[in-house]
Amino acid sequence: PDLNVVDQDIPLSKNLNFRKIHNYLIILKKSLLFILKLCFSLFFPRERRFQSRTKMALPFCDIPEDLQLRILSFLSPAEISSFACTSKRYASLCREDGKIWHVMCDRKWGKKTQIQKWGSGRITYKLLYKTLNGLDNLIGFWRLCGRANPPDSSPPLVFFEWGSSFVLGSRVLAISDDTYQVRKTPFLEMGISSEGRSENFLDLDGNGRSGDEIDDDWRSNLVPVDVNFMGNGHIMVEENRFSREEHKSPVAKGSSSDESEDATSPPSFVVSEMYTQLANKTTSPRSDRRRQRKKEKERQARIKWEPEHFIKVSDFSPTVTKPLQGLWKGFSEGRNMELYMVKYDEVGGIICKKVEDLSLSRHTSPVFWTRNHAFARCPFSAEEELILDGRIHITPLPVEVCEEVVSGILYMNSSYDLAGRVWLYENGTFGFGFLRDQFIVDLKRVAFEDGCLADVLEA
Repeated sequence: PDLNVVDQDIPLSKNLNFRKIHNYLIILKKSLLFILKLCFSLFFPRERRFQSRTKMALPFCDIPEDLQLRILSFLSPAEISSFACTSKRYASLCREDGKIWHVMCDRKWGKKTQIQKWGSGRITYKLLYKTLNGLDNLIGFWRLCGRANPPDSSPPLVFFEWGSSFVLGSRVLAISDDTYQVRKTPFLEMGISSEGRSENFLDLDGNGRSGDEIDDDWRSNLVPVDVNFMGNGHIMVEENRFSREEHKSPVAKGSSSDESEDATSPPSFVVSEMYTQLANKTTSPRSDRRRQRKKEKERQARIKWEPEHFIKVSDFSPTVTKPLQGLWKGFSEGRNMELYMVKYDEVGGIICKKVEDLSLSRHTSPVFWTRNHAFARCPFSAEEELILDGRIHITPLPVEVCEEVVSGILYMNSSYDLAGRVWLYENGTFGFGFLRDQFIVDLKRVAFEDGCLADVLEA
C-alpha cells in the first residue's frame, strides 16, 4: 500500500473521534451539574441556605471604627442624625467632626473652594457643611426683578461662584470694546465669621479684595447686608444697619471700663428712636407727623442700600430640544453690545428680551417673539435664500465677518408686529433680523464652564 495515503487518512479519523469525545464530555458535564443541584436542593433547603448566608454577614458593630466612619460619611445629614439616635456609642461616633463631616465637606466642595479657610479655620465642619449646603444653590446666574427705576448700583444680572473662603456674586455687564467679552465686577461677598455667624457684604464700588486676607480699610467701604432665601430661586438682599453701626463705632484702645461696657449697649440710633417714641406720646398729632417725617428723612439718609429681590436664572444654557434657550450677547444696530435672555413659554412659543428690561416692574416689549419653535430645514425656498443673501452681519469692527452655515429658519414677530427671521447656525449660535432692514444681529452664548464665567474682561 501507498504510505502517503495512509498518513492522510489517519488525522481525519482522529478528528472525528475527538469531536465525538468532546460532545460526550459536554453532555456528561451538564448531567453532573443537574445531579449536584438536585442533591443540594434536597439536603439544603432555601431557608437553611439563607440562614447560612446571614450567619456569614459581619455586624456593623464588629467593623473597625475607621471603616465605620468612612461608611457614615456617605450618608446624608438626616440619615446621620437618625443613626445617632440608635445608641450612645453611635451618637459619640457621629460627633467625630474631623473624620465624618470633614470628609463630607471635602468630597462635595473640596475641588471648588478651600474648606480649611472658611471661618478662619475655627468653625466645626458640621456647621461648615450646613453653611456650604445652603450657599450651593446660589451658584449660577441671578437677575434683578421688581424695580420701576433701579439705581446704577443694582446690577440687572449677577453671577455667583465659589471663592477661596467665600461665595462671590459679581455684576455681569456688557461692554462696548469691540469684542464679545463681558465685564465682571465684585458685588456681593458671602462668608462666615470665626464665631460661626454669616457675614455678607455689598461692594458698591466694585473694587474687590486684593487677596484672601481681609483689609480693614477695604471692609470699611462695604455695606453689611442680610441675604434672605425666599425659596430655592428667590433671594432678598437688604441692608443690616445694626452691623454697620457696630463697625462705625468700635471701642478705642485704652478706653475705660465704663466705655467698654457702653459698647455692648444698643446703637445710638436705636436709643434715639426709643426716646422719640416716648416723647411722641405726649405731643400733639401735628408735631407727631412732623417728627415722623423728620425721622423718615434721617432714616433715608442713613440707608445706603434699598432692599432688592433677585430671581435665579435656571435655564441659562441651550439644550438639544431648545437650541435658542439661555443667556446670549450680541451687538445692536448702534454697535453696542447687549445681553439677551431667550425663554420657551408653556404654549410652544419663544420670547427674547433684554436682560436689563427683565429687572423692571413695568411692562416692556420683547425684542422678538414667535408662536412656535419649529424650524424650517434646508433646502430652503428661493424666497428665503433671497431674504438671507445680501444682509449685513452686525459684529465688532476688528472682527472679520464670516458667514455661518444656516441649518434652520424660524419665522418670528418683533415688538412692533413686524415680520422677521431667526437663522440657526450649524455651530449652535443664531442670528435674528427683521424684514424692514438689511441687518442680522448675531448672538453668542454667555459661556459657563466648570462653574466659572468664560469670556470675561476682569475689572
